[in-house]
Amino acid sequence: MPFIDLPPQLQERVVCSISAAAKYEIPANIVLAVAEKEGGKPGQWVRNTNGTHDVGPMQFNTAYLSTLGRYGITADDVAAAGCYPFDLAAWRLRQHIKNDSGDLWTRAANYHSRTYIYNTTYRADLMVKAVKWADWLAARFVTYDVTKPGLPASAPTAPVVVTPVAAPAQQQPAKTVAWNTTGYVPRKLIINGQP
Repeated sequence: MPFIDLPPQLQERVVCSISAAAKYEIPANIVLAVAEKEGGKPGQWVRNTNGTHDVGPMQFNTAYLSTLGRYGITADDVAAAGCYPFDLAAWRLRQHIKNDSGDLWTRAANYHSRTYIYNTTYRADLMVKAVKWADWLAARFVTYDVTKPGLPASAPTAPVVVTPVAAPAQQQPAKTVAWNTTGYVPRKLIINGQP
């Protein structure tokens, strides 16, 4: 059991969200917040008033399937259990974050809708959930501010089980990859002095 403080039905969501965030180089707390906000389940189809459907654990809208269809990706792939739907959602979030206009939260909320009223409502709740997940991550994972030498920026407060392993090889400096940013990007974002 990866996280003993999570019910088993949430463990796949958390593991897959973190993995997808790392793969697509977007903040894990945002992917976790979107996953919580969408609250879908494998195989779930929800009909929207515009005739599209939201599908699977990340409630991926069928309007995006024409783009994915060029790569052989189907609605069944989006609706499936496992981490693949989370990868597809993280890919889509990355596209919004990289290419859309507005602040980070507006871009991330475009996952749900670009329509102003729906976006702002989703955005407000997404920010609250993202802060909660940033705190959850910080309590469980050691993070390093790669712009500063020395000790970790945070240390986990949850109990950690350490298994002895062979001595690590010489530690290499961390490589940072940035898109539309420069320098270190923290998982917990602070806007106007407020987390």
